[in-house]
Amino acid sequence: MYRDPEAASPGAPSRDVLLVSAIITVSLSVTVVLCGLCHWCQRKLGKRYKNSLETVGTPDSGRGRSEKKAIKLPAGGKAVNTAPVPGQTPHDESDRRTEPRSSVSDLVNSLTSEMLMLSPGSEEDEAHEGCSRENLGRIQFSVGYNFQESTLTVKIMKAQELPAKDFSGTSDPFVKIYLLPDKKHKLETKVKRKNLNPHWNETFLFEGFPYEKVVQRILYLQVLDYDRFSRNDPIGEVSIPLNKVDLTQMQTFWKDLKPCSDGSGSRGELLLSLCYNPSANSIIVNIIKARNLKAMDIGGTSDPYVKVWLMYKDKRVEKKKTVTMKRNLNPIFNESFAFDIPTEKLRETTIIITVMDKDRLSRNDVIGKIYLSWKSGPGEVKHWKDMIARPRQPVAQWHQLKA
Repeated sequence: MYRDPEAASPGAPSRDVLLVSAIITVSLSVTVVLCGLCHWCQRKLGKRYKNSLETVGTPDSGRGRSEKKAIKLPAGGKAVNTAPVPGQTPHDESDRRTEPRSSVSDLVNSLTSEMLMLSPGSEEDEAHEGCSRENLGRIQFSVGYNFQESTLTVKIMKAQELPAKDFSGTSDPFVKIYLLPDKKHKLETKVKRKNLNPHWNETFLFEGFPYEKVVQRILYLQVLDYDRFSRNDPIGEVSIPLNKVDLTQMQTFWKDLKPCSDGSGSRGELLLSLCYNPSANSIIVNIIKARNLKAMDIGGTSDPYVKVWLMYKDKRVEKKKTVTMKRNLNPIFNESFAFDIPTEKLRETTIIITVMDKDRLSRNDVIGKIYLSWKSGPGEVKHWKDMIARPRQPVAQWHQLKA
C-alpha cells in the first residue's frame, strides 16, 4: 500500500512549521543584536557630544579666562596700562582639550571663532576710530615738595609715541618747564636726537619757593621738536595745578599731550587728494582748497599759496607750488602735481606740504605744514595707507595744518 511521504504522524510537526519557526528565531535574534548596538551607539555618541560641548564652552566664559591671563601689570602696577583692547579675545593654547571632537563641535568652534573675529569693538575697529583724533603722545613726570628746604622738585622721566616733525620721519624732542603764570623763568631738558620715545630722567629744583606760593602755581610742560635752522616746532603740552597734587611725597603721572595753546592749533585746514599709480610709478597730489587759514598780515588776512616738496631719505628731490590767492583765508586752488616715485622707494618717501603767506616786502611766512608718509602722524599715515590700498583712485582728506 502506497504511503504519502509528506503525511506525518499526528504528533510530529510538519516541515513548513519548522521552517517558519527557524525564520522567526533568526529574526528575533537579529532584532535583539540591533537593539543592543543602538543603545551602545547612543551612549557613545551622547558621551562624545557632551565632551565636545564642554570643550567648546561659551564665548563669555572663555573670554573671561583669557582676559585674566592677558592682563599683566608691571612692578608697582601704576604707570602702564597693558589691558587688552575691549572685544579682543586672546586665546590660550593650554586651555584647549586634545580629545577628538565630532563634526558638530567643529562647526560650533568655527562659527564661534568667526563671530568673535567679527564682533564689534575689535582691535581693527578701534584702530580706525583712533585715527579720527590725532595722537600727540604722552609724557611721564613726577613732582614733590621738600618742606625743610622749601624746594619744589620736578623730574622729567620719558615720553612715548611722539609724532614725527622732521623730514626723516622722526623728531628731536626736548621739554620746557614753567610754573605759570610766570613764563619768564623756565628750565629745559636736553635734546634727544631722532627719538620718538625719549628717556630724559632729568631732575629740576625750584629752590627757596614757599609752599604758600607753590600751591598757587600751575606746572606747565611743553614738548618741542628742536630745529637748528628754524623755529622749534611745538609737539604738545601738559598742565597740572599744584594745589590738586599731594606734594608731601613725589607723585608720578602719565599725561597725554594736548595741542599747544600758543596758536599752533588754529592755523587752518587743507583739503588734498593723493592718487598712486603703481604701473606708472607716480603719485598725483591735488591741492583742492583750504579753510580758516590763520591771518598773517596786518589787515587780518593772508595771501596764501602752497609748496609741495618731494623728499627721499631726508633729501629734497623736487618742489612744486600753486599760484598765490590774494587776501583769502578760504582759498580754492584745484591744482595737481605729479611726482615720479618708484615702488621700491615708496617707504622712504615723504611729501611735505607747506601753506605759505606771500609777502612782497619781507620774507614769506609759514602758515602751516603737513607731512605725508607711512610714518608720520596718525591722520597722515591713514591717508598714505588709503592711497596705497586704493591704487589709481584719488583719495581726498582734510588735514590740520601744524606749526
